[in-house]
Amino acid sequence: MTLNEISNCRIVNQKIVGTAFKTAKELVGWMGAMQAQDYSMAKLAIGIRVLNSTEEKIESAFNNAEILRTHVLRPTWHFVPAEDIYWMLDLTVRRIKSSMTSRLRQLELTPELLTKSNSIIETALTRDKYLTREELATELNKAHINVADNRLSHLLIQAELEGIVCSGPIKAKKQTYALLYDRVPNKKIITRDEALAELAKRYFTSHCPATLKDFIWWSGLSATEAVYALELIKPTLISETINSEKYWMKNSFSEYKNNTSVHFLPAFDEFLISYRDRSASLSLTDNKKAVSDNGIFRPVIVLNGQVVGLWKRTSKKDKIIIETDFFQMQDKGTKVLVEKSTLFLTHFYRKTLDLICDDNL
Repeated sequence: MTLNEISNCRIVNQKIVGTAFKTAKELVGWMGAMQAQDYSMAKLAIGIRVLNSTEEKIESAFNNAEILRTHVLRPTWHFVPAEDIYWMLDLTVRRIKSSMTSRLRQLELTPELLTKSNSIIETALTRDKYLTREELATELNKAHINVADNRLSHLLIQAELEGIVCSGPIKAKKQTYALLYDRVPNKKIITRDEALAELAKRYFTSHCPATLKDFIWWSGLSATEAVYALELIKPTLISETINSEKYWMKNSFSEYKNNTSVHFLPAFDEFLISYRDRSASLSLTDNKKAVSDNGIFRPVIVLNGQVVGLWKRTSKKDKIIIETDFFQMQDKGTKVLVEKSTLFLTHFYRKTLDLICDDNL
């Protein structure tokens, strides 16, 4: 298997093509978790992997608590299936908290202050059910808790990690917080071994082919835990060594043979961000164009399994404007594929679309 074949296999196993999933809940469950700090782009990341999806359908699943947005796995936002949030938090919360210790100290957020903040947040949400960041900041300010200089974000993250809050529905086009036990009243409890095995199974099924290093990066687990998790599911996997790296995949993994396709993938999409080594899909030469020095993953255009350009979306009232920025000159056939691929965006956003191509297309 070549690196390009690895990339094309990931396209199909991540359900960018060939999906049979009809709901956001099914898809996110298949993926295990999906990075979601850019909420708008994260909705599209689900949408491209779900049949007949629209932005409204994905947001409805979010508002109805079929999927939730919280800090889990690594210290960043992820979409997770509601039914899995408790065991995923239990599995990864210790390492997330540990990674944030020094920052909390810098912000003078002591354990006593965090306890006080958590109590205020819980009381406010018990009274009002769904509150925005700004509304919660007002409650904390009333108690003379300083929320400036990024303190508010860390106070809210800590409340998430304690299992007090998670995402609520959109209110007046703004994100809200809600009490976790209100959104997910039934707590699914599994053993730590079961949780490790389940997380590894989902990753190596949906993201394969992938290496152990990839899984460590994506899961946020320690190397010891990740090795153990892989051992638990090895009987269900096969492996292949490519360029001195061992890639693991489900023993019935799917290959993608159609190498003439274009995909417009959103910022922070799992296709790139879920791997420690992204060289199968993104050349070293183009890496800095797709990923900024401070770790911002830009929306990318993928051609035949390879990242070949960037794209930008501008939303108007009744239409969206898509602008392309290809890294190198493309042939006429690529433009046909680009035009075909953008038809999905028209359907997803329920708007007309203007395509503005750069000079390389």
